[in-house]
Amino acid sequence: MKNLPKIALTMGDPAGIGPELAVRAATNPALRKIADITIYGCPDIIEKASAKFAKDKKIKIAGTGDMKFSKVPVGKIDSRCGIEAWNAIICATKDVLSGKMDALVTAPVNKASINKSGIPFSGHTELVAELCGTANFAMMQSAGDLRVIFATTHISLKEVHRALTGKRIMEVAGLINDAIRQEGIGKPLLACAALNPHAGEDGYMGKEEIRIIIPALSKLRKKGIRIDGPFPPDVLFIDVIRNNYDGIISIYHDQGHIPFKMLAFDKGVNSTLGLPIIRTSPDHGTAFDIAWEGIANPGSLSAAIKLAAVRAAGRMKR
Repeated sequence: MKNLPKIALTMGDPAGIGPELAVRAATNPALRKIADITIYGCPDIIEKASAKFAKDKKIKIAGTGDMKFSKVPVGKIDSRCGIEAWNAIICATKDVLSGKMDALVTAPVNKASINKSGIPFSGHTELVAELCGTANFAMMQSAGDLRVIFATTHISLKEVHRALTGKRIMEVAGLINDAIRQEGIGKPLLACAALNPHAGEDGYMGKEEIRIIIPALSKLRKKGIRIDGPFPPDVLFIDVIRNNYDGIISIYHDQGHIPFKMLAFDKGVNSTLGLPIIRTSPDHGTAFDIAWEGIANPGSLSAAIKLAAVRAAGRMKR
């Protein structure tokens, strides 16, 4: 296992499906062939998950907290679980930044649990970027040839029009264009969504397309990035349109997440682009309603680990 990429996998929220999925991934024979996985979290909780879901198979654990499984309120928002989930993220990220580990994969956390502990938290994406000292970053969802990047992420809908700038559209377009080129597609073709219904209808339903989006797309084309749009979001994801493009720019969180999850829920992967480290995660949440029942679908986390391992292996060859 010496030459395999070393993956730092966080346990996620102890009250959710993260520990189950983490131990199942760490003991999955197919994943063990491509990655050396260490689970970051509370040893007692991880060991309990291993006994229940992985037949006590040997698992590498990096202890980041001392919470006992007996104290976990399964399926509920809890500040103690929030703190332990947060600690695991911090420790795992620092180990990847230091070079001790090669890539970061994060299991789902509950934002309310972390915020309830008194720690301001809007999401993995923003926290990991802050730890890396990165200002220009973006969330990308991917599943095969479907790739969606977001101009804005974890903010309220009423704030989107204030956060949206031409500069930001150009930043995320550059990030996804570079990511796709690294996959071997020399000249990616991108599509950008509009913000308003019917792409603003020439300004009658909103002027953000005219003032912000269209000028940004024009500047991108002058820089050599192939991009079309803005497309009305209600048609952008139908087969005859999305299948023509290598990547899609979504203006806000739910605009892209809803169609993406309908198309690729069990195999989608979330990546953070623009970081100095590799970071991926599954494209779903803590699923409190089925926590610790042994029925969580491991497909998305497995895909996240595979992608992280492939990217890390590529860097190791350089």
